[in-house]
Amino acid sequence: MQLNKKKELASKVLGVGKDRIIFMSESLPEIKEAITRRDIQDLFNAGAIQLKVIKGRRKVIKRKHRRGIGKVEQKVPKTKTKYVVLTRKLRGTARGLKAMKKITNEQYHEIRKMIRASKFKSRRHLLDSLKEI
Repeated sequence: MQLNKKKELASKVLGVGKDRIIFMSESLPEIKEAITRRDIQDLFNAGAIQLKVIKGRRKVIKRKHRRGIGKVEQKVPKTKTKYVVLTRKLRGTARGLKAMKKITNEQYHEIRKMIRASKFKSRRHLLDSLKEI
């Protein structure tokens, strides 16, 4: 006697797994005739369908999240921020000068090295030093 579909329907109606559903053998003809969710609910209330008790672990313990090294956010020092902003500005200026053919490739690489070494305080300082060269 196949009652798999009835078991599926009962598990959906009662909100439990199919393994926990037990059909009482004396009320199998009534269970076969049950079509709707309401029929299943009535059979459960009458005692024709029962549930197995849960075995095993009762309490679900939530895992505590540890803060790893990748999650630690630190403030970036002001000096680094200033350095990054100035360096990007100066490199862009050097790139533009190279594109306009105002400086050669060798000069460009020298300027890049000087920017890396923080020789210039500002864009104006860079352009002034280029005039002297």
